[in-house]
Amino acid sequence: MGDSGFFSNYCSEKLTIYLSLFTVIFFQIQGTAQNSDYTSTPWAQADLISKTVKVPAFKSKTYNITNFGATANDSNSDTQAIKAAIATCTKNGGGKVIIPEGIFLSGPIHLEDNVNLHLETGSEIQFSSNPNDYYPLVHTSFEGNELMNYSPLIYAKGKKNIAITGNGILNGNASKDNWWPWVGKDTYGWVEGNPSQHLPENRDRLVEMAENNVPVSERIFGNGHYLRPAFIQPLECENILIQDVKIINAPFWVIHPLKSQNIIVDGVTVESHGPNNDGCDPEYSKNIIIKNCIFNTGDDCIAIKSGRNDEGRRVAIASENILVQNCKMIDGHGGVVMGSEISAGVRNVFVENCEMDSPNLDRAIRIKTNSKRGGFVENVFVRNLKVGQVKEAVLKINLFYGIYKNQSGTNFPKIKNINLENITVDNGGKYGILALGHKDYPIEDVTLKNVTINTVGQTQKVEHVDNLKLINTHINQTETN
Repeated sequence: MGDSGFFSNYCSEKLTIYLSLFTVIFFQIQGTAQNSDYTSTPWAQADLISKTVKVPAFKSKTYNITNFGATANDSNSDTQAIKAAIATCTKNGGGKVIIPEGIFLSGPIHLEDNVNLHLETGSEIQFSSNPNDYYPLVHTSFEGNELMNYSPLIYAKGKKNIAITGNGILNGNASKDNWWPWVGKDTYGWVEGNPSQHLPENRDRLVEMAENNVPVSERIFGNGHYLRPAFIQPLECENILIQDVKIINAPFWVIHPLKSQNIIVDGVTVESHGPNNDGCDPEYSKNIIIKNCIFNTGDDCIAIKSGRNDEGRRVAIASENILVQNCKMIDGHGGVVMGSEISAGVRNVFVENCEMDSPNLDRAIRIKTNSKRGGFVENVFVRNLKVGQVKEAVLKINLFYGIYKNQSGTNFPKIKNINLENITVDNGGKYGILALGHKDYPIEDVTLKNVTINTVGQTQKVEHVDNLKLINTHINQTETN
């Protein structure tokens, strides 16, 4: 080899080394900057979410379902007419599928690319309560485990630019006479001896299949297994808008974005007091704005999730970058909740300018998991919250959440950087702060700043929390440090 070749190789090797060092240093700086953003300027990150997530745009062309054979206020199903209108709309590049004034009966509705399902004032879609109408089975999810099951009432898989808008009503028609009894509780119409999700071949079988990593295509349920469908579920979708509609009488979770991103839920009213009637459950999803909504529910108002147990750890998609603004929470198990299915983790949650008030609202801010779920919750920021009354706690963090038999395992959850600021509470129920961590895996960095809880049974019950800060915080008219 000549001197020039040697020198060229030498320089090339040196350049590679320098570039490698530069890359390492660059990403270390980037990582430090990101960590700093979430400790020193978190609300700048919330503003970034607000600016980044855009409302999807649609063509001005409209497709009224009555032009495809739908007839209002009669006993005929309009499923096929709605399907035809959606198919024509997407084929022509998109636009609005119009649900005009009147009551229309339907089975499941599947959205397509660039379609805005728009419910005009005075319109109502009443969904069938016959499980047979929700065939063929689709790829969906039940309590954090994926499966082939009944279609959600409104469903989309792998679609872009979809919306549900307008001032109409979406009525799931669930009641103590259908769907709800499957939960196996007499308060929801179940009678001893009737089937429910708790029979071994139903929910337990799904959990076992998920733990054994059986392919989703082979987890076939549907008739005879009593696992209720979600109401609205976009799966693997992008650019989603749900705006202004009123949603009532859901079989199960109400709004459930799954493995989706760039989502806006704006001005929606949820009034549904059935079992597991969570208002909005983003799961494995990111870049989400939930604003100007009213939640009056039979379960958590907003519950952020990311899969159950080993399944969540395999999928490994954290739910992140979620902004909740100007919402009102009435009845529910929690106002804004993370868990319990958070095995892939939750990060960067911002809640501001919300009101929570009901004797039937158990907690304001809640994190629930256990050592089977594992996962993490980090970077939660709550400010400007007005709480009238809650039943149990203003802030509850429970790393021993128990439901469905033994929930002890070896996947200890990590909870850190939880912040509440500028909060006023009239009646906090039993506890101002109820935080139960693990001895070897404590909850880290919980801060309450400028928090006033006028009346509460007990200031705090705290176990295994490192770095709990109470700054200018008054509970029961006493400053607490």
